[in-house]
Amino acid sequence: MGVLVAGGVSGGHINPAVTLTLALVGKFPFRKVAHYVVAQYLGAFLAAGATYVVYIDAINSYEAGSNRPIMGDGATAGIFATYPQTFLSEEVGFADQVFGTGILLAVVCALSDPKNRVPKSLVPLFVGLTVVAIGMSMGFNCGYPINPARDLAPRFFTAIAGWTWRVFTIRTWSYIPLVAPHVGGLLGALIYMFFIEAHSPHDDQLPVAADRDSKEMEIKQV
Repeated sequence: MGVLVAGGVSGGHINPAVTLTLALVGKFPFRKVAHYVVAQYLGAFLAAGATYVVYIDAINSYEAGSNRPIMGDGATAGIFATYPQTFLSEEVGFADQVFGTGILLAVVCALSDPKNRVPKSLVPLFVGLTVVAIGMSMGFNCGYPINPARDLAPRFFTAIAGWTWRVFTIRTWSYIPLVAPHVGGLLGALIYMFFIEAHSPHDDQLPVAADRDSKEMEIKQV
């Protein structure tokens, strides 16, 4: 929905990994990166606050007097930020986010590739379906952050809203949703650019154009 609402004005990046990656590969101006990223983190922080206001009564009822648990039974911090399963190692968690965000950026590059001729009105739908697919296939390990703003800003909110600063130190996890998506995003974009985009036919070589020309010739002959 965010891509649909904001796409016409800003491109609807929403995700710092998307913004920085597109800038690094020359598909987005670097001069816009700073205020895009600030807006993304601020938006995620405000969204966490809105979620807190709407669900604070439910959170208090569910916790039943416990002191804002972060992980384990009755934990509620995961409503806002992501936390790994108890079995997940640090290395696999990092790889999980590299792969997940790499898939996202490869799809974003495909959608923005003019040679693919994807209608702009369908881009939000395809981005949404991609995120759903990543979540369904890769969400079990750690909740598929794939967006540094979606994790860091709400994590900061929970730190000042009663869950304490332990949200940043528990299981040495908090740096992974911040760093790994940037690594994965860049890899995904480069893979698409080198293995797909670089080998796409030019406009005058597209089969669609050839088919159209042949049909026009048939009409003229008739």
